[in-house]
Amino acid sequence: MRRSERGFTLIEILVAVAVLAVAMGAAITGMARYADNAAYLREKTLALWVAHNRLTELDLEAHWPGTGDSDGDAELAGLRWKWHIKVTETADPNVRRVDIGVHAEGRTGDAAALSSFVGNP
Repeated sequence: MRRSERGFTLIEILVAVAVLAVAMGAAITGMARYADNAAYLREKTLALWVAHNRLTELDLEAHWPGTGDSDGDAELAGLRWKWHIKVTETADPNVRRVDIGVHAEGRTGDAAALSSFVGNP
């Protein structure tokens, strides 16, 4: 047989398989990171929606929020969320600062934090 008709050697095939294994490993790692980031961003987005909803509820209440801390829970997208609010006075007596933190039930650390100011109606 002539050399050109022999095909690939075992070494060439092993090198090709090794290169393919490294490339597949990198692709799988990239997809896993993508999935983790998608879940992280979903949680952050939903937590921020809970914070915005709570701030809207404060704005719609008939009375002005008193200073101090409060907490509660909400349900959104089939998940339970814990929120806590801290209302503090500002230099303007007709404006109060509202800080809201939200995290998923059973988790520690806020998934989202929102700060705003509420005026005396």
